Amino acid sequence: MSETPQLPAVNREWHLVSRPVGWPKPEDFALVEAEVRRPGPDQVLVRNAYVSVDPYMRGRMSAAKSYVAPFELGKTMQGGAVGEVVASNAEGIAVGDHVLHFLGWREYAVVDAKQAVKVDPEAAPLSTYLGVLGMTGLTAYAGLLRVASFKEGDSVFVSGAAGAVGSQVGQIARLKGASRVIGSAGSDEKVKLLVEEYGFDAAFNYKSGPVAQQLREAAPDGIDVYFDNVGGDHLEAAIGSLNRDGRIAICGMISVYNSTEAVPGPKNLARLIQTRGRIQGFLVGDHYDLQQEFVREVGGWVRSGELKYNETVVEGIENNLEAFFGVLRGDNTGKMIVKL
Repeated sequence: MSETPQLPAVNREWHLVSRPVGWPKPEDFALVEAEVRRPGPDQVLVRNAYVSVDPYMRGRMSAAKSYVAPFELGKTMQGGAVGEVVASNAEGIAVGDHVLHFLGWREYAVVDAKQAVKVDPEAAPLSTYLGVLGMTGLTAYAGLLRVASFKEGDSVFVSGAAGAVGSQVGQIARLKGASRVIGSAGSDEKVKLLVEEYGFDAAFNYKSGPVAQQLREAAPDGIDVYFDNVGGDHLEAAIGSLNRDGRIAICGMISVYNSTEAVPGPKNLARLIQTRGRIQGFLVGDHYDLQQEFVREVGGWVRSGELKYNETVVEGIENNLEAFFGVLRGDNTGKMIVKL
């Protein structure tokens, strides 16, 4: 056990001060200065190097009951973070170690040792433990291979395909022997990236025309798997192109997160009877038993260069909120990360 006597006096952290209605606004949040606390028994103090902003955080800003507790008003928000231990009162974690934890949206975090996972910055860049080798990567891996029951020869469609999860889904499908991989994204630049860098067979800009029509053109023989990050017209289009025994894994529905009124569901659900299709929602937290297998297999692809990844990095805790807004707008290519 070790402790560093000299600690900074001020910790900047983001608080939720009012619950957003529709699109979040800057006045719903406040960047607050607080005292840096020393760690108690079995705790460590971490200087965060990178923090994550993710679409699911929008749901935690509402008071509605969900799969995870809402953010509390007037208190620091949470999210994935990785950083260096600067003080420790815990066996097995020393000053200078690097850990992954869930107390982001702040510069310094006092973390219970049992909630801190040691990571090796020599094995992979620290930021990757928030993305390609972190929760978003495992989401892609588990959602495609387990939830969607992917098998070699499947034709796969991914929405939000240039994002942190979607880009990995498409590449894993390709590496695992998909017959065709199709992606949708929100700009021509992202479409080009999907085909030229990530190896998708086809991609389209969903802003350029009806999604159903563009999907039929990109997948004339239909699709066997749809990995949904968007919902809305993408889900309806996927059901329309689903082959017999097709599977749909619902990871996210970013197109409806800021809606203030009930969103109509797909009009063609009855087609699932004809295709014997299956739709299943999932949460990555139910699949952590795949963690070791995931890190071993995907880590190997990352090191060999077979699986490529991008990060959109915003610098400074003061820009954490704008980075989050950027995720909701779709500004990011790959994982959106804030570097502190």
